[in-house]
Amino acid sequence: MAAFGTRVGWNWVGYAVGLTIVGISLYVLSHLLQDIEWAGVLAAAKATPPSHIAAAILAIGGAYFTLSFYDFFALRVIGAKHVPYRIAALASFTSYAIGHNIGATAFSGGAVRLRIYSYFRLGVIDVAKICFLTGLTFWIGNLVVLGSGMAYRPEVSSLILQISPGLVRAIGITALIVLSAYIVWVGLARRSFGRNGWRVTLPGGYSTLIQVGIGIADLTFASLAMYSLVPTVPHDDFVTVSIATVSATLLGFASHAPGSLGVFDAAMLVALPDQNKEELVAALIIYRVLYFMIPFVIALLIMAYWEVTLFLEGTRGDGKKTPLAPHEFTAKTEQRDRVE
Repeated sequence: MAAFGTRVGWNWVGYAVGLTIVGISLYVLSHLLQDIEWAGVLAAAKATPPSHIAAAILAIGGAYFTLSFYDFFALRVIGAKHVPYRIAALASFTSYAIGHNIGATAFSGGAVRLRIYSYFRLGVIDVAKICFLTGLTFWIGNLVVLGSGMAYRPEVSSLILQISPGLVRAIGITALIVLSAYIVWVGLARRSFGRNGWRVTLPGGYSTLIQVGIGIADLTFASLAMYSLVPTVPHDDFVTVSIATVSATLLGFASHAPGSLGVFDAAMLVALPDQNKEELVAALIIYRVLYFMIPFVIALLIMAYWEVTLFLEGTRGDGKKTPLAPHEFTAKTEQRDRVE
C-alpha cells in the first residue's frame, strides 16, 4: 500500500474514480434525455409557481448560512479564535460557491480560503487543517443522513447504485454503526491525524456531535430547496427527495465535475423515476441556477471587491496586515503539533 502510494499516488485513484463516475453519469444522462421534449421543459419551468421558487431561495440561503459554520467550527478547533465569524462566513461562502462550480472543491476552495485567511495570518498548514475539518464535517453529515435514508428507504438509493434494497439497507446500517463507533472512539481520548509534520487534532465526542448537527442542517436545507421545486408526486415525499438529493450531491462531489454537471442531474433522474421527465429537468435547471450559478457570480464579485480592497490598502501604506505577512500563529500551532 505504501509503495503504491509512493509510485502511483493516491490522488490519481481519486481522479480515476471521479472520471468513471462522470463517464457513467453522462452515458446514463444521454439515454434518459433521448426522448425529452425541450419545449415541455421550458413550459414546465415557466409554470413553476413563484412561491415555490421563493421557498427554494430561502432554503438555499439557509444552506449557505449553515455552510458558514463548517469554517467557523474548524477555526475554533485549530485554535484560530482571532478570526471573527464574518470572515469565516465570507471564506466559507466564496470557497464553496467557487469550488462547487470550478470542480475539485478541495483544491479550488482551498485556494480561495488561503487567500482570505492569509490576511489574518493563517498559513498553508492552517488552511489545510481547515479544509480537512470542513471535509470531515461534510462526510459525517452525509453518513448520518444518507445512512439513515438507506436504512429507512433503501429502494431510492437502490435505483442509483443498481444493487438490491437489502444490500443498500445493510450498507446504511453499517455506515451508522461505523459512525457511532467513531464518535465513541474520539470521545474516549484525544486523537490526532496526520504525518510528515502535518498533524491535526480530531474533534472530541461532543464536538463531533456538533459536526453531525451542522451536516444534517446543511443537507436538510439543500433537500428542502429541491423538494420545493420538484412537482408533487404521491410516492415522492420529502424523505424520498431528500435521499435522492443527498445521494446525487455525494456522487457529484466525488466526481470532481464542475458544478457536478451531468452527475447530479443523472442521479436525480434515476432516483425519481415516477416524476414527469420534462418537469423534473425543469426543476433541476432552476435548482442549478439558484444553488450553483447565482452564488457563483456573487462569490466572484465578493472576491473582486476583496482583492481591490487589499490592493488599495497596500497602495496607501497604512500599516495593515498583508495577506502573505509572516505570522506567529502558524509557528505556535506547528510547535504545539510537534509536541503532540
